[in-house]
Amino acid sequence: MTISEHTTRLAGKVAIITGGASGIGRASAELFARDGARVVIADRAAEQGESVAADLRAAGYQALFVPTDVARAADAERAVKTAMDTFGPPDILFSNAGVLRIGSFWEMSEADFDALVAVNFKGAFLMARAVLLPMIQRGRGSIIFTASNLAFQGLARFSAYCGTKGALVAMARSLALEAGPHGIRVNCICPGPILTPMQDVPLAEYADPKTVLREAAQNVPVRRLGQPADVAQLALYLASDESTFVTGAAFVIDGGASAQ
Repeated sequence: MTISEHTTRLAGKVAIITGGASGIGRASAELFARDGARVVIADRAAEQGESVAADLRAAGYQALFVPTDVARAADAERAVKTAMDTFGPPDILFSNAGVLRIGSFWEMSEADFDALVAVNFKGAFLMARAVLLPMIQRGRGSIIFTASNLAFQGLARFSAYCGTKGALVAMARSLALEAGPHGIRVNCICPGPILTPMQDVPLAEYADPKTVLREAAQNVPVRRLGQPADVAQLALYLASDESTFVTGAAFVIDGGASAQ
């Protein structure tokens, strides 16, 4: 399916996507727009984010970029207000922004730990808090967090990152209980090895990244690494009315890697 093809699963809905300038966020912004959503891309990468929004508008879709540091409450609130002023109240929040810091536990700096918590956990909290009142007022909404399959399994040198993703799953489950009576669903997507710019962080430690990727693919039961579009399709399901009985769930999407 090309970006010019239209379907209508999200027709008339307003979707805010954090981390929408690249990777999973960008693939989701393109897919959501193609399925009828008015898309607000929230990201720190201003040039990339505006480029994605401009491409969508050029293709005939409704899209807007809002410079956003999700770790700042004022930015989160401004992103939601801008969405409401431009397109109307949000129906969907795909809280996808994330960062990665790796290193042995005893060498992890406080600054790196703080960055992980600020974006991966606090940022998700701030964005969800910002959309909840308008969703409650309308009696509907879907909040989707990007966690990780590492919320459920350990990985050496990723301890702090794993901790933020595990905390995110726990928060989402609890929020689902609070938000459910208001017609709001809350779910997590837990990707495994997906080929996004975030993979550049661990790959930078290797002299031959291409070989590392080939070997990594052979360790996945489906014998390939994931693409952002794979995750975007799951996000679309959770954003759409096809999943109205789905909340408090954490969906692992990793080609079977964590089943081993």
